[in-house]
Amino acid sequence: MQSIYDLSLEDLKNYFINKGEKPYRSVQIFEWLYRFEIRSFDLMTNQKKSIIEMLKSEFSLELLTLKERQISSDKTEKFLFELSDGSLIETVLMNHVYGNSLCVTSQVGCNMNCSFCASGMHKKLRNLSTAELVLQVMSVSNIIGKRISHIVIMGIGEPFDNYSNVIKFMKIANEPKGLEIGARHISVSTCGLVPKIYDFAKEEMQSNLAISLHAPTNEIRDKIMPINSAYPLEVLIPAIKDYINRTNRRVTLEYILLKDLNDTKVCANKLADLIFGMNVYVNLIPYNEVKEKPFKRSLPQVMKEFYDTLKKRGINVTLRQEQGHDIDAACGQLRSKRMNNTTN
Repeated sequence: MQSIYDLSLEDLKNYFINKGEKPYRSVQIFEWLYRFEIRSFDLMTNQKKSIIEMLKSEFSLELLTLKERQISSDKTEKFLFELSDGSLIETVLMNHVYGNSLCVTSQVGCNMNCSFCASGMHKKLRNLSTAELVLQVMSVSNIIGKRISHIVIMGIGEPFDNYSNVIKFMKIANEPKGLEIGARHISVSTCGLVPKIYDFAKEEMQSNLAISLHAPTNEIRDKIMPINSAYPLEVLIPAIKDYINRTNRRVTLEYILLKDLNDTKVCANKLADLIFGMNVYVNLIPYNEVKEKPFKRSLPQVMKEFYDTLKKRGINVTLRQEQGHDIDAACGQLRSKRMNNTTN
């Protein structure tokens, strides 16, 4: 049975029109789903019985099944959810002074195979549906009893490899009758699927775009990100510039610091050369080590020197504050551990 959370407001309007019903019912239903977060169609007290029975016969209201919950000393929470087909996904809640930010997964597994990442240890099985994206937000909100104020689509998978469902999810999240999360409180990340970056620039959305860059040269990026062979820096950078020019929005460049690989002062200067004059800011990320991977976290003083070098070159840069380091912090780590335990 299809989840009703697969439907946008426009989808629901068309559904009622095709059923010979008034389209205004779509707005009423959306409010029940997202404002009141009802768990039974029978609670829709402004709907006639025939409408309720029709919805019950065609749609599900089920949330995701929680399999495991980890809570860090800094209050970061990681949720392991089971989908209807038995697949496992992770969702991460980060508590900030400005609200509750949720890191959402877009695929079951990942085919990008970034060599430092725990997510790529299990290949992509399928894309998540729009409902499975929405339900990560609904399920966590239900568990914690609080509203989610920010969404980052940076969990397991490559969001732009599931482009249509991710875009639809972002629109439902931003819809005033839906999750009602401000567009600028929604961020999506890509490892560099260049055609989709050009597409996203045309969506006329005010949401934030982040690029997983992680290297200042093709030589280094080729070693850690296979996507670079398809879309090297000389192709990726013009796509980023096109996005900035079309949208007049700043782009975040994610850069995980890996010991003795991409964390040298030379790398910092090459990165500054690469992006100089662009409306971007660099988010430096301390590496959460994965035992199956050979990469190590950069030393604190090395990270500080990299940061200082970029600052001196006039680059907008931040060094990410760590969260969830005392739990399975790396993206995909909890899911991978559970899957490995199941197969052993």
